[in-house]
Amino acid sequence: MTTVRHTLYMAIRHLRELWRQPWFVAVTLVQPVIWLLLFGTLFKKVIEIPGFHAHGSYIGFLVPGVVAMSALFSSGWSGMALIEDLNKGVTDRFLVSPVRREALILGRLVKEAVVVLIQSVIIVVLALLVGATLPGGVVGVAALLAVAAILGGAFGALSNGFALIARQEEALIGAVQFVLLPLTFMSSAFLASNLIPHRIRVISDFNPLNWAVVAGRAATSTNVDWGTVASRAGFLAALMALCLAFATRAFRAYQRSV
Repeated sequence: MTTVRHTLYMAIRHLRELWRQPWFVAVTLVQPVIWLLLFGTLFKKVIEIPGFHAHGSYIGFLVPGVVAMSALFSSGWSGMALIEDLNKGVTDRFLVSPVRREALILGRLVKEAVVVLIQSVIIVVLALLVGATLPGGVVGVAALLAVAAILGGAFGALSNGFALIARQEEALIGAVQFVLLPLTFMSSAFLASNLIPHRIRVISDFNPLNWAVVAGRAATSTNVDWGTVASRAGFLAALMALCLAFATRAFRAYQRSV
């Protein structure tokens, strides 16, 4: 219970920071929204390609992909705030306090989950306003949001772990850029998986972003495949556990170095 209580304290601290700087939510949301509106309009005829199995409009097909991308992008930059705390000595002051060390990481992940949920709701509402249909209903959308939050938690932990190792903003920026775009374009976010080149389709089977896209698309489709949703969500949960373990070990390594 102590860890849970300390995690809530740290999460509230980070949420207060977010309240003072709400522009972060908007900045990390700009690119996914542009892709949703631009790609949804520019490639709306794509669903007429033989073999493109999509219900409704192309923008409706895009929604799970854009939600997952938004979660990936915003959580990928989570380590930047940690580097700022390291440079200002904030993290060192927490190390001499009785707060549980795990809570210093988990609190940040709770904040990232809140950011992902806010952004995901905005994207879904915006898509509905421009004519997208999500036959899975409220339950399907809730499953999509949950999967996005798990994806965000995994990459938020990974970003924080790397930040503790690199401790330089330039290194983190390079690492994030190296990971985000390849994961995005080696997934079925923009195109039906059966139309993707075979090599990329094989890679996408091991792509965490694609797990989230497949789960979200299955949850919001006409005939919901809960088996697919559960399996991909399980993969993402396992990945989040691994990334959290990595971040925790990185934090312990940082402790030994100070």
